[in-house]
Amino acid sequence: MRKIYDRILDMRGNLITVAAVGVALGEVARVRKRDGTEIYASVLRVKEEEVTLQVFESTRGISTGDQVIFLGHALEATATSQLLGRRLNGKGEPIDMGPEIIGENIAIGQPSFNPTKRQIPHDLVRTNIPMIDLFNCLVKSQKIPIFSVAGEPYNALLMRIANQTDADIVVLGGMGLRFDDYQAFIDNAERSGSMGKTVMFIHRATESPVECLLVPDMALAVAEKFALEGKNVLVLLTDMTAFADAIKEIAITMDQIPSNRGYPGSLYSDLAARYEKAVDIEGSGSITILSVTTMPGGDVTHPIPDNTGYITEGQFYLHGGVIDPFGSLSRLKQQVIGKVTREDHGELANTMIRLYADSKKAREREAMGFRLSRWDEKLLHYSVLFEERMMDLQVNLPLEEALDLGWHTLAECFDLEEVGVKRAIAEKYWPLYRR
Repeated sequence: MRKIYDRILDMRGNLITVAAVGVALGEVARVRKRDGTEIYASVLRVKEEEVTLQVFESTRGISTGDQVIFLGHALEATATSQLLGRRLNGKGEPIDMGPEIIGENIAIGQPSFNPTKRQIPHDLVRTNIPMIDLFNCLVKSQKIPIFSVAGEPYNALLMRIANQTDADIVVLGGMGLRFDDYQAFIDNAERSGSMGKTVMFIHRATESPVECLLVPDMALAVAEKFALEGKNVLVLLTDMTAFADAIKEIAITMDQIPSNRGYPGSLYSDLAARYEKAVDIEGSGSITILSVTTMPGGDVTHPIPDNTGYITEGQFYLHGGVIDPFGSLSRLKQQVIGKVTREDHGELANTMIRLYADSKKAREREAMGFRLSRWDEKLLHYSVLFEERMMDLQVNLPLEEALDLGWHTLAECFDLEEVGVKRAIAEKYWPLYRR
């Protein structure tokens, strides 16, 4: 039963306060203006008979005597195969000039999946990017952020992953996107041919912060529906800093007592509620979440990356246009390395990173003018090849080819006795033995 009220007590920013009873948190309402137009809002707080709603558009044109009609249900997303190839806003409305989407309505922002029905992560999500597949594997049902700063090519990295992943469906949640970034995602999906398996929920920087909050929930609700149908879904979220800033803006408008650097004390829970949607469902599909978190000033102790690090299972550090092999970590990679990948995977990855770390020290000695040993010269040559063949984000190699290239790179720079790999592995994979 719909409840209609016509007493708006207060309006601040995108928030309105209404005198009403019998409504629930998250319930959707329509605000009917005197000119007959309607806009939607969602219940954010209930305090006795005062209900605060966040309006999905500007409050301009709303008067205190306008009608507020509560619809008796939370905001819903439409889940259907018709979503593939479509672009929608934070409210789930098409923004691609396509037809109306008809399908099953599902509530957003629901609790995460039942733990008893979750499987332990055990499968690899391929990206064909050596710095991920070879050194820090992305594992099915993992939740992992890309820590970066403004200006780095993190969106381009997400596009490559969307193009090359072996996931069945890609769901993109874009928050605070500039128009050129938004258009780049569209152009990339059309050019690569991945549009047919992609759904985009987009919030642009010029739009209401309220819609920014809805994007992850819309994307994850749809992803969960596809996963329950047996699909392996990769959810790409960019940028979670815009999401957290929208939470902060609304909290300030509501006069909430701020916590660290002005963010509300609920920031950890707000982030965790979204990240914990990652799941590998027993007997069905999966949801893997890869997000972007831009660190203000590159500060990893900022509340957003700091809280994110406690929730997620590792991180990829992107700076200088490359994924940092030392700052990046996938805590679930041991679930797949040498188990679902080749037996030499772990030995090769550890050896290559160890030698690259040694090469950084050789570069420091060179920069300080010290005389370089023959070993230093080998390390310097190796570092150049490593950066060209492994770290360059334009490199596109299946994991098996990247492993072979890694062995050839080692053999090109060092003798077998110098690298310290196990003899049993070397006899099978070192190029000298394979000829």
